[in-house]
Amino acid sequence: MRMPAYLARIRSAPADLLAYAVLFALATVTLLTFQDYGLGWDDYAHSQYGEMLYSYYASGFTDKRAFSFVNLYYYGGGFDIFATVLSKLLPFSLFETRRLAGAIVGILGMIVVWRTGRRLGGPIAGVAALLLIATDPSYYGHMFINAKDVPFAAAMIFLVFSLVRAFDEYPRPRVSSILIFALALGLTVGTRIIGGIAAAFAGIAFLFLVAGEWRKMGLRPALARAGKFSGFLALGLPLSYAVMGLVWPWSVQEFDNPLRAIEYFSHFWEQPWKELYNGVPTLILDMPRTYLPKLCLLKFPEIFIGLSIAGIAGAIVASVRGLVPPAKRAALMLVVSAAVLPVLLAVITKPVLYNSIRHFIFVGPSLAVLGGLAAAYIYRQAEAYRHRFATAAVAVFAALIGWTAVDFVRIHPYQYALFNHVAGSMQRASQRYMTDYWGLGIKEAASEMIERLDAQGVKPPVGRKWRVAVCGPGHSATIELGPHFVTSYDAKGADFRSRSAPSTARSLTRRCLVRPSARASCLRAPMTCAAGNM
Repeated sequence: MRMPAYLARIRSAPADLLAYAVLFALATVTLLTFQDYGLGWDDYAHSQYGEMLYSYYASGFTDKRAFSFVNLYYYGGGFDIFATVLSKLLPFSLFETRRLAGAIVGILGMIVVWRTGRRLGGPIAGVAALLLIATDPSYYGHMFINAKDVPFAAAMIFLVFSLVRAFDEYPRPRVSSILIFALALGLTVGTRIIGGIAAAFAGIAFLFLVAGEWRKMGLRPALARAGKFSGFLALGLPLSYAVMGLVWPWSVQEFDNPLRAIEYFSHFWEQPWKELYNGVPTLILDMPRTYLPKLCLLKFPEIFIGLSIAGIAGAIVASVRGLVPPAKRAALMLVVSAAVLPVLLAVITKPVLYNSIRHFIFVGPSLAVLGGLAAAYIYRQAEAYRHRFATAAVAVFAALIGWTAVDFVRIHPYQYALFNHVAGSMQRASQRYMTDYWGLGIKEAASEMIERLDAQGVKPPVGRKWRVAVCGPGHSATIELGPHFVTSYDAKGADFRSRSAPSTARSLTRRCLVRPSARASCLRAPMTCAAGNM
């Protein structure tokens, strides 16, 4: 009896079997832990946005409240629609379902990282990239709590994958590749308008491809093949527009709405606040150019940083020196551009930066792919020299990945706040940088507060609810505290207050999230009391 093709591939590539095992483990951990994560700044508003978008479709496109709801209509709502529909099908609460929906999207993004690494560098590169993104604290932690940035990261790596696949078939991509590209482009731009930056990634890749073919066959044939390839991809643009409209319906209400979104996001629209950086409360408008690169070096795990830098260097050398065919050169530079260009542009243009590297989570998947390519190259070189060296390299890689995984367990469910060991302990990092900036600790603080009141037999004042002054997302605190409490930013007259609220009301003493062994954080989002966080 002939073995099925997919089983034959797994048998010939044990790394693929490991990748399936990793994905199964991730799915299992997700199902066991998704209910542990608290609510953050944006949860309540995004849940409302999702309900309004659902009503828009359910009403036959007549209920258009979503198109004037705070500033969220400038963002795509695909994830919010998905989470809302899922909440109507599953037996969990709305916010528990949103946690699960986020994990599903995050794991789908990890699968694309794996397949991209595998396509570019083989099975070992694929599984190494998967392990790197799975142990990226920002990506993993935010996938449970973030309605914008991780869905955008997943869509962006999907778009990168679609172009890598199309380059493999250059200059005449298959129909399936054109359809995948169209779907990915629509999801990316429809999630965040900044997804249009992918045109720059593709442009850089094309330059390397055309330059390589120019040397081989002359300029005119090279340009003709590039034009043919671009024409085939352009056939997918109408589908891309339809997908964008499906996940971001405001964008197609008027033809120039996407341009209005670009204009809106080109200016900072909130009241500025201060965040902790280098141990000093700093106005976010005044964050130095070092903010993003420094925090990338402190937030990504050490093995992630080392392999990613090696992968970037190797891909650039292979492309510039022509060590790989032109189409492969284009694919490599596409991934390098997706990983590096956004950070370089942020350093050069100096936009308003805050919330650590949250807005740049989307570079993590491409960095992981490059790290996977570097890991596979190191393994092949070690294997060619001596087998035991290859075994030692695998052992070191596994140990470093395991080191981060242990930190994940110790700090659960605050993985997104984790710093690497270069930054020192979490206690030291919390004295210099933002940790629980989305206020996830409100869930734990609220639970402990209620437990203490119950244990002491304290009842609410007659005729009213407990009043709690919070310095953090008020709606989230209200939901976590339950029906016997009301929350306010005003500490005057409060029965309880968070530690940062200046008042004579009774204070609930809390430990901050300062070390991996401390599973509690303050009933606040530090330094952002008066700020929104859209």
